[in-house]
Amino acid sequence: MSTCKVLCVTNRRLVRGDFLTQIERIAAGVTAILLREKDLPPEEYVQLAKQAAGACAPYGAPLIPHTYTKAALRLGSRRIHLPGPVFFALTEAERSRFETIGVSVHSAEEARAAASSGASYLTAGHVFATDCKRGLPPRGLPSLEEVCAAVDIPVYAIGGITPENAGACLAAGAEGVCLMSSLMEAVEPEELLRKFYSGK
Repeated sequence: MSTCKVLCVTNRRLVRGDFLTQIERIAAGVTAILLREKDLPPEEYVQLAKQAAGACAPYGAPLIPHTYTKAALRLGSRRIHLPGPVFFALTEAERSRFETIGVSVHSAEEARAAASSGASYLTAGHVFATDCKRGLPPRGLPSLEEVCAAVDIPVYAIGGITPENAGACLAAGAEGVCLMSSLMEAVEPEELLRKFYSGK
């Protein structure tokens, strides 16, 4: 499974130790880090993003702002990841200010609409049961396969992803996977990531 790409989605509340230290350890082994801290006021988000970007910089993993478009522009970022409703509410001029836009989708219909409106990549889920979506039934691999088949841009599976089921997501057409809880809570995030790349 060496071709698997991993995106880290953050949730600082899940980290047992220092958040920035965890980010630095994760940055060495992921494709990108999505700073998803939607409870923060915009000013605090900007400050955290600057610190997190500094932690990522030595490893070449881009820090992608999540949800906060104005904060992203203040940070000089040409990348952003957006929930579907936020993305679709933007004007074409607002979208054009970013070179890379990731969009969270939950169906093939949403995927096609996002792709046709300029999305660069998608995250699709939740694929498997996860505590982050407790009580909500997972959409499963068939839904992921439908999303992947519906678009010509990369799709990343999200929701309950483990080293054991990541291969099935790739087989369904995903470019890679997204991890949140497992990476945020990991005592040894480097070891967890090695399992994804080795398939063991």
